[in-house]
Parts: sequence; structure tokens; C-alpha cells
Amino acid sequence: MLTGKAIELLQQLIATPSFSKEENETATILENFLQQHGVSTQRYLNNVWAKNKYFEAGKPCLLLNSHHDTVKPNKAYTLDPFTPIIKDGKLYGLGSNDAGGCLVSLLSVFLYFYEARDLKYNLVFAATAEEEISGRNGIEALLQYLPEIECGIVGEPTLMDMAIAERGLLVLDVTTMGKAGHAAREEGENALYKALPDIEWFRNFAFEKVSPLLGKVKMSVTVIETENRAHNVVPSSCRFVVDVRVNELYTFEEVLEIIRANVKSEVVPRSLRMRSTSIKIEHPLVQSGIHLGRSYYGSPTTSDKALMPFQTLKMGPGDSARSHTADEFIFVDEIEKGINLYIQLLKQVL
Repeated sequence: MLTGKAIELLQQLIATPSFSKEENETATILENFLQQHGVSTQRYLNNVWAKNKYFEAGKPCLLLNSHHDTVKPNKAYTLDPFTPIIKDGKLYGLGSNDAGGCLVSLLSVFLYFYEARDLKYNLVFAATAEEEISGRNGIEALLQYLPEIECGIVGEPTLMDMAIAERGLLVLDVTTMGKAGHAAREEGENALYKALPDIEWFRNFAFEKVSPLLGKVKMSVTVIETENRAHNVVPSSCRFVVDVRVNELYTFEEVLEIIRANVKSEVVPRSLRMRSTSIKIEHPLVQSGIHLGRSYYGSPTTSDKALMPFQTLKMGPGDSARSHTADEFIFVDEIEKGINLYIQLLKQVL
């Protein structure tokens, strides 16, 4: 019954466009679904959440979370992204894999345990918005309204293996100053040339700490520009962008300190929000997964896990390699297996 209802709900969600910041209708679908199953819901913006029936004050809380927003459909789609089709065991549709399958599976698990008594943890379910754009009106805005959370599961497609660490994302705007002049004469101080040693440093520098899960900190210069539109002016400033993927062994502040000690240009981070995270192997959630034969790894991609100030395990049905692809799909049996594995995982913890 859980799988059948989960598939029906996912088909409803696929058929309802829910681009980031435009998730109002899918939030209402999720509210109605939970209420139809006797669950009292709460909502903040486009985030829907609920507590287990026998929630006890003072007991630690475990969060079950995934997102219901999607990216816009890839231009290479050959199928209607908003028409859920089941063919050859695959459920096609935008958001089916990322992260609709995870969302309906975790919701099903929440319903499975909803009326259970004497659990070691209170359960909190949250279907949140704006994950695909790392928006501020998703889980980050909702946390202030939730009970204090001790740990959680973040539903993202991982083939039901356990992502116990996740790279952080640090985007840097770097500016080098020079002096304008005419390109035909020996005038000015070319800011672009002054930037080259710093760009070369970003290309070649190796941070000392290498994670067994996530590898080294990776830095890539991805954009470079000057203020010039004319070919005959020596640029007075050069701006470039650095994409920094930080492993769990460094804080953003440590990374910035090392960078600023080695380059002459001005370095300004766009945000310090999307931090690297990890959950200890000794944590009961991870140990339960290991007992069930699930492998663990470090994830190179970021998720809402980065915005949670508590230990979380990223895990869910589906395959990250299918996310954001044309004719996105999830196998129907992945959802069934996902629900069952989540239940077995939590039975050992709750």
C-alpha cells in the first residue's frame, strides 16, 4: 500500500510544475495528502512539515527531509516533462529522480512510523522548497519553526548508498587593480597581467589536508573579465571568479585565510552558506546502514544538507547521474526498495 500511494503521489507532483520559488501548488498537494492520512500539517511559505502523532517534549528529534522544487526541463526532452509515464518499469517525468522519489519514499516512511509509540526519537517530516537554487526560503528559513533537531536524513538520489560527507561550495569574486592607459603607448598598468600570477596560484596550489572521502580541496578559475569594451585601452581592473569545492577537513574561514595569504588580489566570498558537512561513521544512522550492507562515500555535489547545523545522512532512491537530464526517470522498484530500506534503517535507530 505504501508503494502504491507513493507512486500515485509522485505522479501528481510530476504533473504539477514546481520550479524553484514557484512550488505553491505542490506544497498544497503535499499538505492535502498528509491531511487525508490523518496527519496535522504546518506550513511556512512553500515548506510543509509535520510531527509524529505521539511527539514527546524533551525527546531528541530526527528529521526526514527532501525537496519538492525542480529545475526547468532540459531542452533535449523528447517526452512531456509534466506527463508522468510508466514504461518498462520506469516512471518518467521532471523531478521523478531529483528528488521526487526520495520525497515520496520518506513521506511513506513517516506515515509508517506516524502512530508508533515509545520511539527513541520524535520524527519530523519536512518537504521543502528552493533546494535547486540554494534559496533562502527553503529549509534554511524553515529551521527556526521546527523543534530542535538532533540528526536527520536528507533525501537525494544516491542509489540508497550513504553519502556521509559532502563538499562545500565557496564562490570567490577576485579583483586585481591596475591603471588605465592607451594600448598603443607604454601607459598604464595592465590589471589583467597583474592577475595572471594569482590565477596561476589558484591553478596549482594544493591544500595539505586530503580527505579519504572527498579528496583534495579543488579550485577552478571559471570566469575572467575586465571593464573594457574597447581593444585599445589597458584595463585598470581585472575580475575573475573562482569555484572552490571544500572538503570536510577545512572550514571556509581556514580556506579563505590560506588564499588571502598567498594572492595579492582582493578576495570576496559570495556566501559562506554552502559549507562542507559530514556525519560520523559511529552515528547510529550510519551504523544501521552498514548493518544493512549499504556502502558509504563522500558526495561531490551540494544539497540542503549544507544548510543544516546538525549531523545528517544523505541517502535516497534514484541515481544522481540521472538528475537534470532529459527524459528524467526513476525505476518504480527503486521507490519500493527505498521505502523498505528506509524503514529497516530506522527500525534499528528508533
